[in-house]
This record gives sequence, C-alpha cells and structure tokens, in this order.
Amino acid sequence: MRRAGAARFPGAEGRIPNFVGAEAAAERLRARPEWQRAATLKANPDSPQLPVRQRALQDGKTVFMAVPRLADRRPFFLLDPSSLPVSPRQAASISGASRFGRPVALEEVEPVDVVVAGCVAVSPDGARLGKGGGFSDLEYALGWELGLIGPSTVVATTVHEAQVVDAGRVPLTAHDFRLDLIVTPERVIVCPRGRRRPAGVRWAELTEEKVDAIPVLRRLREAARGADGVRAASSGPGGPRGRRRTPR
Repeated sequence: MRRAGAARFPGAEGRIPNFVGAEAAAERLRARPEWQRAATLKANPDSPQLPVRQRALQDGKTVFMAVPRLADRRPFFLLDPSSLPVSPRQAASISGASRFGRPVALEEVEPVDVVVAGCVAVSPDGARLGKGGGFSDLEYALGWELGLIGPSTVVATTVHEAQVVDAGRVPLTAHDFRLDLIVTPERVIVCPRGRRRPAGVRWAELTEEKVDAIPVLRRLREAARGADGVRAASSGPGGPRGRRRTPR
C-alpha cells in the first residue's frame, strides 16, 4: 500500500488500513442491490469504513457499530438516523458514535441485513485477513449464535486494489467467516456463497485471557456454566426428576 501510495494517515501497518479512494468504494457498494434492500447494518469501527457508515445513515439505515475490541459490557453503538442530533458524517466516526449513539447489549441488536467488515487483505474466493485479534470473527459468531446473522446476511468489505491478493493466498481457519462482496474504488468482486460459514462461538478455541478481556464473552460463559449447574442439579441425586421447563 505504501508503494502504491494508497495508505492514508496514520499508515497501513498494524491496523485495518485507511486507503485512498475509500469514499469511491463506499459509493460503489452503495449502488449494489444488496445495499439498497438492506435496512440494518452491523459495521466495524475502523476509519476506512467510515464512508460506508456515513452513507448508511444518509440512506436511512440503522447501523450497529462495534465498540473497539468489544471492550464494553454493551459492545455496540446503535446509530438511528431518525434521531441523531448531528450529521451522518459526524455520527459515523468513533468519537461521534460514542457520543451520540446509544450503547446496547448484544441482545438488543436487531437482525442485520448486511455485515460490513474491515480487512487487511482479501481474495476473490471470499477469504479475508484481519489484524489478528479475532474481534470480527467473534462479532460474527456471536451474531450467528443469537440469530442476528444468518445464511441470507450479506458480508461485504471495502478495500484498495492493493489489498486484493490471489485466491488461496489468505490462510483460513475453522472460525473464519467469508466475504460475499469485495468492493474497491474500481470494481466489485462477487465471491462464491456455496461454502458453509461458522455457526456460533467456538469456545474451545478461546483462551481464558481472551474470554476475561471481553465482557460479553465472560457473561455468556457464566450463563452457560449456570445453566449446566441447573441441569446437573435437576438430574443428580436429590434433585427433581422427570420435570421439564417449558422454554419461554
């Protein structure tokens, strides 16, 4: 990206890189029928996708923007274009969302039509490379587990042409999700949709440190352990037998 003169401040290394032409890529995504049909988006908070978030608000779409690193017990900002007191451009920034968006818990997020993900590199087969922290994968897995993301949800990104590499070059693991649309300032790449996406959180692949650092994961783990304890008490010695609670 440096050689291509494509990196914007503060540079390309160590982050989802902001790039020259991010606005043009956002406009190209905006012209897609998948975008025009969408009412609700989940978007990453990184700078290169700010033009995407801005245009979503301008088009009257509800945006759920992830809190950086999922570091809050309410890990998303709800940006409702009908009630914002500032311009879409201002509200779409990290500082604007934290000030004018409403922090919401995962259970308050609505099912989303489009997921916008930030990427370091992508390939036409739909593979993506992030910064390495796994936060986009976790957001996706949590959304899938709660029914907020499903097989019909479109996953898109905007990148510079320099970030598009040959198919097969981006390594994939079992928890990685794939892209449906890769949008650059020059073109749209429609990726194959036939491959199965991960469903739910893969707890065995998460370290204790990772879970403890992310409040929503810590809360879900504690809830799961509590449910396991209730089931064990219900079926073990001295516990009630033959009774089943009706789910609510």
